[in-house]
Amino acid sequence: MNKVQLFFHHTFRFIWNAIFIISYPILASFGLLFIGLTFLFSKLSQLLTRLRPEGSKVVFKDAEWETMPYSNDLLEAKLYKQIMFGPSGFKLRRKDGVPSVLTDFVFGNKVRVLDEGFILEKWNTVDPKDMPDFDICLYDPDLDSLRSLTTIKCFDWHVSEKVENELSFKWFDGIQGGEVKVAL
Repeated sequence: MNKVQLFFHHTFRFIWNAIFIISYPILASFGLLFIGLTFLFSKLSQLLTRLRPEGSKVVFKDAEWETMPYSNDLLEAKLYKQIMFGPSGFKLRRKDGVPSVLTDFVFGNKVRVLDEGFILEKWNTVDPKDMPDFDICLYDPDLDSLRSLTTIKCFDWHVSEKVENELSFKWFDGIQGGEVKVAL
């Protein structure tokens, strides 16, 4: 390098080092501030979840049949398969001892009670790589019949409205959502 190039090289290296030395405490302060705010909001969230009543939380044990919540004390559930970081699949049976079509399938833990019967999510597979794949079914306990209403490929669904003999299901898979209307 000649003397002119060497002079510019040392000058720009000095300026670069000065900028880095001056800005480093500022960048480090923003990092610590971000960590502090994240910790603060985490503690605030924990406090707020303690204040809000959650209702009754049911945890099913592996080997026991337990009454399924919101099933009007008619259905019992037994844990069949727990998908890691995901939902649980259950075997269902009637609590009154009547043989049922429910014993042949695996169901999710969502149960909705209607005048016509129970809305259940019947899993079509228990293979984690093929999940979610299930049918929303209507179980009529008087006739012991299970009728498939629609197939949905996401776990975030709910009954949005019921108008006469028509149900509307809304779903959202994290990217897109939709609505499905079915006749009862």
